[in-house]
Amino acid sequence: MKKHFSAALGMTLGASSKLNTAANNAPVDVVLIGGGVMSATLGTYLKELEPNWTINMYERLGNIAEESSNGWNNAGTGHAAFCELNYAPEQADGSIDISKAVSVNESFEISRQFWAYLVKQNILVNPPSFINNVPHMSFVWGDEDINFLRKRYTALQSSTLFRGMEYSEDSNQIRAWAPIVMEGRKPFQKVAATRMAMGTDVNFGEMTQQMMTSLKGRDKFNLHLRHDVVDIKRNADQTWTVIVADKDNGGRQSQVRTRFIFIGAGGASLKLLQLSGIPEARGYAGFPVGGKFLVSSNPQVVSGHLAKVYGKASVGAPPMSVPHIDTRVLDGQRTLLFGPFATFSSKFLKQGSWLDLFRTLTRQNILPMMHVGLDNFDLLKYLISQLVMSDKTRLDALREYYPEARLEDWSLIDAGQRVQIIKKDAKKGGVLQFGTEVVSAADGSLSALLGASPGASTAAPIMLGLLGTMFKEHMASTEWQEKLRQIIPSYGQELNGNLALTNSIRAHTSELLQLTYTEAREHPGDHCAEGQWDSLPKAI
Repeated sequence: MKKHFSAALGMTLGASSKLNTAANNAPVDVVLIGGGVMSATLGTYLKELEPNWTINMYERLGNIAEESSNGWNNAGTGHAAFCELNYAPEQADGSIDISKAVSVNESFEISRQFWAYLVKQNILVNPPSFINNVPHMSFVWGDEDINFLRKRYTALQSSTLFRGMEYSEDSNQIRAWAPIVMEGRKPFQKVAATRMAMGTDVNFGEMTQQMMTSLKGRDKFNLHLRHDVVDIKRNADQTWTVIVADKDNGGRQSQVRTRFIFIGAGGASLKLLQLSGIPEARGYAGFPVGGKFLVSSNPQVVSGHLAKVYGKASVGAPPMSVPHIDTRVLDGQRTLLFGPFATFSSKFLKQGSWLDLFRTLTRQNILPMMHVGLDNFDLLKYLISQLVMSDKTRLDALREYYPEARLEDWSLIDAGQRVQIIKKDAKKGGVLQFGTEVVSAADGSLSALLGASPGASTAAPIMLGLLGTMFKEHMASTEWQEKLRQIIPSYGQELNGNLALTNSIRAHTSELLQLTYTEAREHPGDHCAEGQWDSLPKAI
């Protein structure tokens, strides 16, 4: 017994000694946790800005882009606020607030510029493999919702970003845009739709794979698959130690010291953020919501629809559960997708643990979670109704957007798992927050991305903002500023309200991404700054 105890003690001391020795090694520059589109985007930025930096990426699965970034785990809408009604809500006084729609579209235009630059650099290849034109439509019925859509369309025309959008209450016109949406519909039903021809379908999984292929070919970039980050500790010299377990080597642990950490691990980000111990993480909790989609590959069905058609969300439904019938282009094949149908489990990742939710509960976040539960009873009712849906009920939901749908043409698939943000609130105790949020240490040396949609669609602007948080001194340098203007030609400028810049940027990105270009037209009140055309970056 003593012999075994001594051996065990020796192994423990030996391992401790080895960890301490490793902690004295020179740190790498950046550790990226998670192998999805966010980490791939940040890694790509950094390798363009600082090619000689050492970057380690750790992914718990056997391949990258297997969770939320995977093409089958999201709708691939390329959220540009063209069709998502919740981005331009109606206010209590009846007016339409387009501020979020404008902000989301500005962000998506940055993404397009980033992707176009990567195509130019041969980091992304064959644009139709990851992005294709699919018109974005909003579709409603009934007087109340038609009035809302009409007001929304009118309000959006004040922005140069939404010029080219079409509006119709003519059933024949809508049938021409989206035949299956109108075929079999009652002829007396009042309907309305908007359509933006320059909408896109994006395969974020393919895009991530291509960025990672490029990164793996760069010097001082190290990808570690099937490596699980189990702890994050702050060192006395203000660097960080990341402890990882090698799942192919019996869970053997090793550690790496680093100057900066980005946690882009989807639903797993919250627990990793908590492990870091930074005070900024206190009070955050997560509410997991999954989704299922009906999918059809029947050529007769698929050929009758080329659009992403979004409707209005049910009462109490989260924004990510807005019903939509979408054309998808995955691996060169067109399919149709309808949903999502919400699911609930305690997992924070599709390939996660049933204990994920419980492992993130702390003394600081338990009360905010309870307040959110009490304040969001409509959401709880909605989730319960979704969980008990039968095949017939799902078919009925589909037939609101495709009246002649047949169940035999569709199969039900599990989509990705999302974790909505819950945070402390001085007035309510806790609030459920939709969207994404970056949580950073005070010195910017560690940051984590929490939340869900629009997510991947705005990875480029989110990571651009993160560069300013984590690498403030470098962002102020002439070298970084010049390089960022090469990557993002509109860097530092707003497109909204600037017709010349909007058209120039969109023409530039459309050419490189092999997309249809829709020119934004003049509107009363438009202006273009003197000399604007002369000041546009040479990349355009």
